[in-house]
Amino acid sequence: MYITHLVEKNKKTSRESPFVNWSFKKINYILFITGLSLVIFGYILMATGEVNSFQSLTLAPMMLFIGYLVVIPLSILIKK
Repeated sequence: MYITHLVEKNKKTSRESPFVNWSFKKINYILFITGLSLVIFGYILMATGEVNSFQSLTLAPMMLFIGYLVVIPLSILIKK
């Protein structure tokens, strides 16, 4: 009896979608893509600028900092 009860219970739970309680909404994806694009553009700016230019020493690291440490974690932590 106990084994059949477990089998019936497994059949019921296996039919549920694994993404029922998925917490990522549209805003999370938008923020994540924004953060990812900031990181990509930051690396592009760092690679294309002169060695001692404002672009390579200030602007690109600020974009990387904001992308990695602000926008991407914010996209993971926001729940609506």
